[in-house]
Amino acid sequence: MHQDQAVIKISTAEAVVISLLLLGVISFSIIGAGAVPHVPIIGAIIALLIYGLLKKVRMKDLEEGMAEGARSGLGAVFIFFFIGMLISSWMASGTIPTFIHLALSAVSGKYFFAIAFAVTAVIGISIGSSLTTAATLGAAFVSAAAALDLSTAAAAGAVISGAFFGDKMSPLSDTTNLASMTVKVDLFDHIKNMAWTTIPAFVISIILFAIISPAAAETDFRKIAAIKNSLEELNLVSWQSIIPFAVLAVLAVSKVPAILTLSASTLSALILAPFIQGSFSFSDMVNILYSGYKSNTGMEELDSLLTRGGIESMLFSVSLVLLALSMGGLLFKLGILPALLEGIKGLIVKAPALISATAASAIGINFLLGEQYLSILLTGNAFTESYKKAGLHLKNLSRVLEDAGTVINPLVPWSVCGVFLTGVLNVPTAEYMPFAFFCLLSPIITLLFGWTGLTITKASGK
Repeated sequence: MHQDQAVIKISTAEAVVISLLLLGVISFSIIGAGAVPHVPIIGAIIALLIYGLLKKVRMKDLEEGMAEGARSGLGAVFIFFFIGMLISSWMASGTIPTFIHLALSAVSGKYFFAIAFAVTAVIGISIGSSLTTAATLGAAFVSAAAALDLSTAAAAGAVISGAFFGDKMSPLSDTTNLASMTVKVDLFDHIKNMAWTTIPAFVISIILFAIISPAAAETDFRKIAAIKNSLEELNLVSWQSIIPFAVLAVLAVSKVPAILTLSASTLSALILAPFIQGSFSFSDMVNILYSGYKSNTGMEELDSLLTRGGIESMLFSVSLVLLALSMGGLLFKLGILPALLEGIKGLIVKAPALISATAASAIGINFLLGEQYLSILLTGNAFTESYKKAGLHLKNLSRVLEDAGTVINPLVPWSVCGVFLTGVLNVPTAEYMPFAFFCLLSPIITLLFGWTGLTITKASGK
């Protein structure tokens, strides 16, 4: 989407008023009424259509704006579908269960908070879902902390930090795919570029968690041990199950396009699945690719971890992406985003101020709307042209979207993640927030790098 698509020109003040009204209604709908983001987004689209018609804009032009916005996300839609198939195939091949087992094997009573952070980070990367990781193994760690008479707030901070590190760096994560898609950056280039800010945040966090951890503690960890035993009994743990991950890693490092990389890894997992599952027909194969892998062990925590994936699981994200991008197309067509960008044109030639404004926008939308997807989509669409004009590679933008967007949501008490995590961990957001070191450090480090120019890539950079 480009600014020259606008069919009318409005003032920056008018654009600000319209934007605040839209954000206010969306925010009230999501936070106050508990609506899923799709409905208020559709409401905003209808409001923009009415505004356009009042401004004498032809309905054909408005429809073209929506179509152009949605069209820009079609590449991501395909990636989302391939990610869904990859997750379900990795479940069937034992790849994700094997990683879970390896991570749980590291659990002990010594350096409890540091281990909780590291284990949930590994599992978060393995399954690509912060909320699933926190709601299952995270809840187990918090319960263990209570049994050890340790701080449940610190335990919650550790598992949330680890879960969101995993979510942020996993190629299976919907937010990671969304950030790379929104600004049209290759998925694996985006992940590699995030490592510059994410690894320092991880290292500092694990040191802090080690410092506040007890030197040793004793507990039986019965729930964690039961999950490990169940995985072994299901024959889902084996060294061969690492093969699909190895295929993914080798092809990603070789810079093979994302769709081909995901396809090759999925195919290798499907070839391996019959040997792991014992009986796995072609019909089973087709069904899990669409509906996802279903676990029926009877253990709620394990079934929640393993029942994942499939094209169907991505429909929520895909529909939200298309609606939000359609709204973005209207915002451009009606001259609203161009007017807002005109208002900050002084920032577009200065990387430090531009990165600061991007981070502030992503954080602000998280607090205003309580929705991490929209913090990525709206901020990414608003600042893409500014980064191009500033001569900055767009992977700088996608990194800031995650550093100041994805990981901030669990720190907002009324956000989707904040409400969910408080419920499943039984720890108020305000209590675990000071201990969510990784989530707190990520925006700080991305701002420091933006101000100093470290790891900031120019548009011609590789």
